[in-house]
Amino acid sequence: MGNMAEAEKDGDPANDKDDLDILKEQVDELYRFRDNYFETHGVEDAGRKQRDVAQEMEKTLKKLEEKEELYKHNAEFLLLRGRCLGVAPEFSSTAEECLSRAVKLKPGLVEGWNTLGEQYWKKGDLVTAKTCFTGALQQSKNKVSLRSLSMVLRQLPGGVSDEQGKRVLESVDMARQAVQLDVTDGTSWYILGNAYISLFFTCGQNPQMSQQALSAYAQAEKVDRTATSNPDLHFNRATLFQYEEMFGSALAGYSRAAALDPTWDGPPERERQLLEYLEKLTALTENKGKVKARRLRSMLSSLSTTALGPCSCPQFRSPSGRVGSLEPRTLSALTHGHNGGVAALGKVVFSLASEGRMAFTFGMVDSEETCCVVMVYNTPRVKRHSVEHNQQTFNFRSIRVDTPLLLIVNGRRQNVQAQTAASVSYKPQSE
Repeated sequence: MGNMAEAEKDGDPANDKDDLDILKEQVDELYRFRDNYFETHGVEDAGRKQRDVAQEMEKTLKKLEEKEELYKHNAEFLLLRGRCLGVAPEFSSTAEECLSRAVKLKPGLVEGWNTLGEQYWKKGDLVTAKTCFTGALQQSKNKVSLRSLSMVLRQLPGGVSDEQGKRVLESVDMARQAVQLDVTDGTSWYILGNAYISLFFTCGQNPQMSQQALSAYAQAEKVDRTATSNPDLHFNRATLFQYEEMFGSALAGYSRAAALDPTWDGPPERERQLLEYLEKLTALTENKGKVKARRLRSMLSSLSTTALGPCSCPQFRSPSGRVGSLEPRTLSALTHGHNGGVAALGKVVFSLASEGRMAFTFGMVDSEETCCVVMVYNTPRVKRHSVEHNQQTFNFRSIRVDTPLLLIVNGRRQNVQAQTAASVSYKPQSE
């Protein structure tokens, strides 16, 4: 009789709900442990995080296994097991199997579709992942599906540039909708920031998109304190800082990302590349490309306004649409910021090839023997750099050229083939 009574008790729907609620809280606690790791651990423990999370996952799995015989055909239980295995960064075939069974048993299980989509994403099957997130949205509009679709759309391979541009715009829209559903969700703000970065690099480097990305990252950190411990956020923002020539902030971001995820090679490698670039750049600028004084005077003796070529013509039309000849100015006469209607005239004394995704860089000396760095990207802007990082200091002045089409080389304008579009790449499997 005792055994029969216990069997009836185990089959009671109320008891099932209690069991599943307890198990759900344990799985939720596992995710809280992972996502809030640095609230209870110092950055010096970052190297232990994956191991500690794996240990907590094993503990939770054991608790689930104790109930597996009772609930192995229950969709909610299968979802919990799939979620538990999904806390790990790598793909799990067991998680995929559990989640596939869960959504077959209960097709309206939105969280099941979302978690299954994440597994396909980790597996590298972006098309099937997209199908899962779209299926979840068909059941219910939710922030997780929207922001996951935002990421997947940006990572889908290939396509013509117009098609890629449309996907990025759709990605931004999905991320915006996710934020609108919950403005207190830091993850949604972070993904919106990533979407704006993609839009910035894919659709013409509009400065407004750069600022939108930085604002979204700042909002993520404001509404969610765990966002400050997201290495991807620091890395992506540092990439944007580097492109915007905010080198000090870029170095700090790479350094922070490396500290938060010591297993990730990307941040320290980017930091090393940028430091090496700055070291070479300042050294070459200070000694004017190592050109000997007599050779330099000989080079500058042939410098004249005729080298401006078409820029000296009253009918000259710049890529921005301005018509009129440009006024030649010495480097010392250029003002900080945008310099419209003027031309800097000089001789190239060095060029610098960088390992990282830096602009094409060269050094130019003018008639006053002033040396300045010129950075050519995809109206000249002048900037004074003073960078301090890990007790190293770099000081130099630069001219930023937003397109090679603004350059006159040996009296000739550059053709459109000199310009290459900037691109953006993503860390595999997740953002």
